[in-house]
Amino acid sequence: MKQGFRQSMAWLHTWSGLVVGWVLFAVFVTGTATYYRADISRWMQPELRREATVTPETLAASADLAVAHLQAQAGAARTWFIGLPTPEKPLVELFWRTKPGAAPGHVLLDPRTGAPAAMRATRGGDFFYRFHFELNLPPLWGRWIVGLCAMVMLVALVSGIVTHRRIFSDFFTLRRDKAAQRGWLDAHNVSGVLALPFHLMITYTGVVTLALMYMPWGVTAAYKGDQFAFFAETGQITRNRPAAGQPGTLAPVGPMVRQALATIPEPLERLTIANPRDANSTVVAVFEEPHGLSHEHPQVAFAGTSGDVVEVLSGGLQPAAKTFTTLVGLHEAHFAGAALRVLFFLCGLMGCAMVASGLVLWSVARLPKSGAVPGFGWRLVHALNLGTIAGLPGAVAAYFLANRLLPLDLAGRAEWEVRVFFGTWILVAGLGAWPAPRRAWRLSLAAVAALFAAVVVADAATARGLWDDPAWFLGFDAALLALAAGFALISHKIARYAGPRRARRAVPEPAPRMEAA
Repeated sequence: MKQGFRQSMAWLHTWSGLVVGWVLFAVFVTGTATYYRADISRWMQPELRREATVTPETLAASADLAVAHLQAQAGAARTWFIGLPTPEKPLVELFWRTKPGAAPGHVLLDPRTGAPAAMRATRGGDFFYRFHFELNLPPLWGRWIVGLCAMVMLVALVSGIVTHRRIFSDFFTLRRDKAAQRGWLDAHNVSGVLALPFHLMITYTGVVTLALMYMPWGVTAAYKGDQFAFFAETGQITRNRPAAGQPGTLAPVGPMVRQALATIPEPLERLTIANPRDANSTVVAVFEEPHGLSHEHPQVAFAGTSGDVVEVLSGGLQPAAKTFTTLVGLHEAHFAGAALRVLFFLCGLMGCAMVASGLVLWSVARLPKSGAVPGFGWRLVHALNLGTIAGLPGAVAAYFLANRLLPLDLAGRAEWEVRVFFGTWILVAGLGAWPAPRRAWRLSLAAVAALFAAVVVADAATARGLWDDPAWFLGFDAALLALAAGFALISHKIARYAGPRRARRAVPEPAPRMEAA
């Protein structure tokens, strides 16, 4: 530390933030969208009709229909997952996997008839949710990459706090009339300080949610590699009942659903049926978490062949498990009401702005002087910045647009929406190689604005007759128009700034000393 402790922290903050900034921006954007995961899924399936109530009889009948479908279509699967109807999503959703590593089966059923629902295929908001911590990669690779980036994010946050001498004054400082470097530094400081408690909380709890994957050695040693025994002993899941290896007949699950609803006073979320054709099959009714910070799911386990209750989990977690589920609950914010969810969403946007402004600040601070040719490193960072900061929002807009424009009977329709997402991201990112950096930013952000506006037009033209709640859909479209207006405004500001820049160079302004980057 020849330059002193604070200067060393500034160096660490700059380079740690740059190395993982592009991944972190994608994580923040998709994670922020996940706060409205259910709303996005609803918008992307306008054929869905909400219902006022879902009765115990409806749930019991839906469960029996689901089991009949699974016995006919997925009899060889070791585990069945049955998502039961809710007022927001009155459908039966089935998942199964025939063998480890195989692609999971998935189907939506009409709870009245048991027939496949007439619904457009889409991954909806679940795509953003999975992308947030898996990056659309194989789960193990994606979670490790996101986890490592989150750990570096913690380093960048702490080193940024140490670097700032005037952290509270930076909260009120935004000098728009100063040099570009000074302006981006102020924008980075304001967006970072304004939601600093949220940034620290969301990053730390994000690491904790997958902590057992990153540091499994204690559980591996204590439980001889049986993580399920650890989860059962801490009260997070019911105890595992291994298969007997003898054939058995699954009892009707409708009565089990009624008994589970009489046992736990929470909405029933799903059923998990393990070893459905075995004499030792198990049916587990999983409920939504009670209101509060802790992300825990009450559960009732039944012996599959007899329908007898074998275990009830309802609170009473061990202290360490309670701490863990509380941290997970803080990260996912399922406890948040409408107003608090808006606050979390706005803080997430602040996180996006903090990461984006930090990335742009790096390239602005190292912008070659007039007449100098940018080096390869600067051009690479500039291309990655534009491809990430403009490309990802453009991909989100294209994902929504594909949902409205792709043929409803297209084979593999849900995957085609994802392909459009990544294809658009690549196209916008390609503008980063444009020889004129300012023009590339201006055109790419204008294209993003046009894409979000096009989504609203396509929604009104193709799905307006399907809206079950016009006010809700108009509110969603209004949010998309607000995003379009925001990107158009930024593009306009870049265009205005590009004009007088050359004239201002005639009177050079001394570069401000950077306290953080």
